[in-house]
Amino acid sequence: MEEILKIEHLRKFFIKKNIFRSKTITIKAVDDISFTLKKGEVFVLAGESGSGKSTIAKLILKSIQADAGKIIFETQEIKNDKKSLEKIRMNCQMIQQDPYDSINPRMNIADIVSEPLEIHKIGNREDRKKRVIEVLHKVKLEPIEEILKKYPHMLSGGQRQRVVLARALALRPKIIIADEPVSMLDVSIRAEMLELMQELQKKYQISFVYITHDLATARHFGQRIGILYLGKIVEMGAIDEILLKPKHPYTQALIDAISEPDPENLNKEKKIRIKEHLDIDIYSGCRFRARCPYAIEKCKTEPILENIEKDHSVACFVSLD
Repeated sequence: MEEILKIEHLRKFFIKKNIFRSKTITIKAVDDISFTLKKGEVFVLAGESGSGKSTIAKLILKSIQADAGKIIFETQEIKNDKKSLEKIRMNCQMIQQDPYDSINPRMNIADIVSEPLEIHKIGNREDRKKRVIEVLHKVKLEPIEEILKKYPHMLSGGQRQRVVLARALALRPKIIIADEPVSMLDVSIRAEMLELMQELQKKYQISFVYITHDLATARHFGQRIGILYLGKIVEMGAIDEILLKPKHPYTQALIDAISEPDPENLNKEKKIRIKEHLDIDIYSGCRFRARCPYAIEKCKTEPILENIEKDHSVACFVSLD
């Protein structure tokens, strides 16, 4: 498949200041991240809170500026000039985690979905109305004539997230970044939302960057995955390869944390136990070594993400079975 997005050596550091002390701390939110997204593919970025997933999304959309690295969309590097920004924002849309906060409560649904069309000056008023009806139909929000007049507070959480998805689809983007799109929804409607996104992705060949901490939904929706830990990709490759044959201790820990509806799992011995966090510089050497029970002396130097199989890369000195 043809590459549509390429991320090369992306970095973003934040300086954290303590108002009561003169000491400052550098937070390496995104540190030398590289991956590719192919046309019509779903690439998953997975990891716990604070691993840098949402920061990567903001960097791709240029809502915050990277300290270093390249974002290449369809062979063209996206810089900070007006033309580049318009190109990436026309072709790459985002679904936020919280449908309550990501849409304006003072606007009705018709205005919310048509807003990106107005910003990018697409069509006249009649054209925009037709496009809005078209995308609401795609996300299965009906009856459409009633939905158009409603305000966000008049809809359920699942309906609000469908509005967010409709707004993302309005510009007919080539890429959608979905940042934890189902985590705020009731369990009963998460599957419906994922199936809808999967249906649209396949039908219109939309490429997705799917951000999540939930590996169960990741495997259902994604094709390739990158496991993030403290701003670094520690394991990457085909999703079944990574989740069925994990090599990095952190990936194993994430998989063992998945809940299964089986009472016997209460007494099940875990494959990996994360040891107590040591008081060390987390940015020195392997970032997981303070919590890793398999850490060795060599882990004081930083491992490089290397191919161990055709579509399986890992940054770890200790190979796990």
